[in-house]
Amino acid sequence: MTALPVFAGFGLQGRRALVTGGGRGLGLAAAAALAQAGAEVTLAARSQAELESACAAIRAAGGVADHLVLDVTDSAAVTAAIRERPPFQVLVNNAGMNRPKLLVDTLDEDIDAVFALNVKATFYVTREVARSLQAAGLPGSIVNVSSQMGHVGSPRRTLYCASKHAVEGMSKALAWELGPAGIRVNTLCPTFIETAFTAPMFADAAFRQFVLDKIALGRLGQIHEVMGPVVFLASDASSLMTGSALMLDGGWTAA
Repeated sequence: MTALPVFAGFGLQGRRALVTGGGRGLGLAAAAALAQAGAEVTLAARSQAELESACAAIRAAGGVADHLVLDVTDSAAVTAAIRERPPFQVLVNNAGMNRPKLLVDTLDEDIDAVFALNVKATFYVTREVARSLQAAGLPGSIVNVSSQMGHVGSPRRTLYCASKHAVEGMSKALAWELGPAGIRVNTLCPTFIETAFTAPMFADAAFRQFVLDKIALGRLGQIHEVMGPVVFLASDASSLMTGSALMLDGGWTAA
């Protein structure tokens, strides 16, 4: 009888996962998906009320979740918080922001805020999680939520594109640095997803049409469509994948 190869599967039982920006939107979807796959999930964000509500919902659905009130742009706070806990074998760096403006209207304050959250916070959290994993001799999977804008350019998004291109470069370098320790680093690159955060953007009919014209599938992404890719990257199903960008862009970058 032919010996069949064995599929590692998508299960995350026995693994601890940390999701930043986990109280709502894409972060909450990622946390819920990881919990459904069997991980013990910690949701990190600044709003305690949102975190408590999100954790309660995950537990009500049968998952295991706790929360961590944390400003991920505060390096010392990140270090202290993560060192107090056992190692996280899955990290989803989801916390991020955008301030779409023309270059000539972009303030120094905008540059500082976007890079502080999109780039520096990702560095801070990844650094501390990697330290913990290496000290414990454990493998891990780090998923940096980037964007299709980490691969292309777009009007009024010079600052955002710059920050996400930085995340892409950081992730590729980390794949080489952390690979020998069995720690994989990949990016997830969504197109525009319909959430409460993006709703005001799409109130502008011209902008909505501009976006739809760029997506081969002809529609916006839905929040649940992020969940499977997150679990794939976190699990052993993607065990040979590191330094890669998983495009979740409906074909935007295929043009």
